[in-house]
Amino acid sequence: MAKDDWRQFELREQIEMLETSGAPYREFLRVPTLSAGVYSLPTGAKDLQSPHDEDEVYFVVRGKGRVHIGGEERSVQAGSILYVRATSEHSFFEIEEDITLVVFFATGGPLEA
Repeated sequence: MAKDDWRQFELREQIEMLETSGAPYREFLRVPTLSAGVYSLPTGAKDLQSPHDEDEVYFVVRGKGRVHIGGEERSVQAGSILYVRATSEHSFFEIEEDITLVVFFATGGPLEA
């Protein structure tokens, strides 16, 4: 097995690094076919993201709010898993409790150095 065949990440550590950074998003994995990161929005925040060129999956780790995807609205909470097709308009809103998500993008771009 090659050393790049797998990697392990601890969610708690990734969330701590995100919180320390002060940024809303922190990528922790990027390979040619996949990228992953943690994304956080505080209570009452506006989600200003625009559609992405890649399919993506969100896993809600904690928090509560609503999401708008392609003309539909849904409630989300810890444990919710969302699939969003590439180029679909989407945003989180009415965030009642700070939301932390793990985000997986279908294509990651160039291999990291």
